[in-house]
Amino acid sequence: MEKFGQFICKHKVAILIISLLLLIPSIIGYKATRVNYDILVYLPDNIETIKGENILADDFDMGAFSVVILENMQSKDIIEKQFREVGNVEKVVGLTDIIGTDVPLEMLPDEVKDKLYKDNTTPVLVTFKDGISEDTTMETVEKLREISNENCKISGMTATVLDTRNLSDSEVIIYVMIAVALCLIILQLALDSYLAPVLMLLNIGMAVLYNMGTNAFLGQTSYITKAISAVLQLGVTMDFAIFLYHSYKAEKEKASNNDEAMTTAIAKTLVSVLGSSLTTIAGFLALCSMNLTLGKDIGLVMAKGILIGVITAVTTLPAMLLVFDKWVEKTKHKEILPRFEKWKNFNIKHYKAIIVAFLVILPVAVYGYSKISVYYDLNKTLPQTLPSIEASNTLEDKFN
Repeated sequence: MEKFGQFICKHKVAILIISLLLLIPSIIGYKATRVNYDILVYLPDNIETIKGENILADDFDMGAFSVVILENMQSKDIIEKQFREVGNVEKVVGLTDIIGTDVPLEMLPDEVKDKLYKDNTTPVLVTFKDGISEDTTMETVEKLREISNENCKISGMTATVLDTRNLSDSEVIIYVMIAVALCLIILQLALDSYLAPVLMLLNIGMAVLYNMGTNAFLGQTSYITKAISAVLQLGVTMDFAIFLYHSYKAEKEKASNNDEAMTTAIAKTLVSVLGSSLTTIAGFLALCSMNLTLGKDIGLVMAKGILIGVITAVTTLPAMLLVFDKWVEKTKHKEILPRFEKWKNFNIKHYKAIIVAFLVILPVAVYGYSKISVYYDLNKTLPQTLPSIEASNTLEDKFN
């Protein structure tokens, strides 16, 4: 461990340059990684639903479908004709395809008419050749929306997947920035330097980019993995950075120079965080055993992210702290966060009472956990203002 630390300290500038250069392929890999927005893709192939979907796609060229609610009957025939001309569209089944052109709407029984026409709106079934979450299918839905403009609403899984993609892509940067801002505030309170927290967050930001870039080797990741991995990696690996910084500070008081202090700090950090990181990695890898392969997707990405976080915590971060040590020292301030000495002493003095209290609370917690209901419809978590959700609600309200 000592020799490894000495190597890092000796080549700190080179390590920093290499770390920055590695961001280029990482960004390229991140851009090249396809993001999947359809949760159904992660279901096992032997499930009846997936078998049925594959039969529809392979044997009937009906990989997906949408029910389009046309709200302007005067332009219905024109829009249906334009729908049929879109490349990935297999069939368009409208009102006239069902009842023909010879039967006036007024002659239809109410129970039939209510299923086909109501309030100047009518449902039109559009089937697509490719699967629900294929890029071509989502592009087709976008074209249908352009064609119909304000005259229709498009429901169906593909429309929901498309809206989920747009929503996720627009918000992921925002909440990552919020997470970074909150971490920065907490670290400014907890540490004794204004610059050190910035270096830590830069180090973890680079580790996140490395992780996202290497996802290219997996082929694709789910939008859920993309949405949570950056913030999870930030939260889980921040401890490694804090431990190294505190260890470096303590060793500086005993060592003759900064390199010697950092060498010892790296060795101590590796010994301390290796066991902690390996148990966390093992926990995420356990998700790979799920039949719902979304667990494998999240597990592999997060396990890889933590491993990368450990590596950067003992290579890139020490190099940063050594190169910018002068500025770290110049920006030192008094630690604002209290030491919690009274809390520590209270716990030590009353440990028996605390154990009893936890044992008393445990049955209440177990009871509360047993009463938590679990939902499996991710659409309920989406805003009701999304076009696909509005279309589904209209379809349910008007045509049951």
